Amino acid sequence: MLTADGFRAIALALAETTEGGHFAHRDFRRAGKIFATLGYPGEAWGMVALSPEEQAVLAAAHPDVFVPAAGAWGRNGSTLVRLGAADADVVAAAMQLAWERAVPKPRAAAARKRAKR
Repeated sequence: MLTADGFRAIALALAETTEGGHFAHRDFRRAGKIFATLGYPGEAWGMVALSPEEQAVLAAAHPDVFVPAAGAWGRNGSTLVRLGAADADVVAAAMQLAWERAVPKPRAAAARKRAKR
């Protein structure tokens, strides 16, 4: 079982992460881009911003933990995390994926360019 404090600790352990507020809940950002939130849709939940493909894999492997968010947000990869059912290591792996997706665009473009060489 993962607590809100545990979720926060996982997020803040990732380099370049800042914590802020987003509407009525906490968010975690890399270079200004949100990759995780805490407290939505309720206190017992977190969210990680995955790709739709990553979301599908995690939701299939851990259906009691990962649930697509409602509507277009969910279809685009916003994945709710049921903290009470979550294992810290599984959430840390998912959060790492979300954090990697939050690479600032100039860095991501430079990485793609290097990879094509």
